[in-house]
Amino acid sequence: MDIVMTRSFNHSGPAQPDNFVISGFCRQIAEIETGLKEPVIYVGNLSAKRDFTDVRDVVRAYRLLAEKGRSGCVYNVGRGKAVSIREILETALSLSETKIEVVPDKSRMRPSDVPLLEPDVSEIFSHTGWRAEISLEKTVSDTLAYWRNFLRK
Repeated sequence: MDIVMTRSFNHSGPAQPDNFVISGFCRQIAEIETGLKEPVIYVGNLSAKRDFTDVRDVVRAYRLLAEKGRSGCVYNVGRGKAVSIREILETALSLSETKIEVVPDKSRMRPSDVPLLEPDVSEIFSHTGWRAEISLEKTVSDTLAYWRNFLRK
């Protein structure tokens, strides 16, 4: 069988459920901005570093792998650069229209959290030329816009 496999790292984008970190931060900010919630964001471990890629880039990677991927290969799909959850939160807060307090929440802490997850994406690049193109800031901005629009309905 002609099978191409992927090992996809964190991906995010507009309309993702709010139990994922970027969407969760953005929904909380949108709720605060619309007066549905007090101006406090509850957070878990902000020091963990993860590779986040926009889902629109991930879909493009899958299409290219379907066209150009080599059978039997496993491709890491990700940006190739991890960022801290703190950086993501700071990006989201910088896009907010409101001053927001950040409060640690023990219920959002994971009992065992790997400090760094960062893929080597050289294989997918060498076989397809694919690289993530959508910036993390755009992903966060578009996700925040999604939640603002969702909550206005």
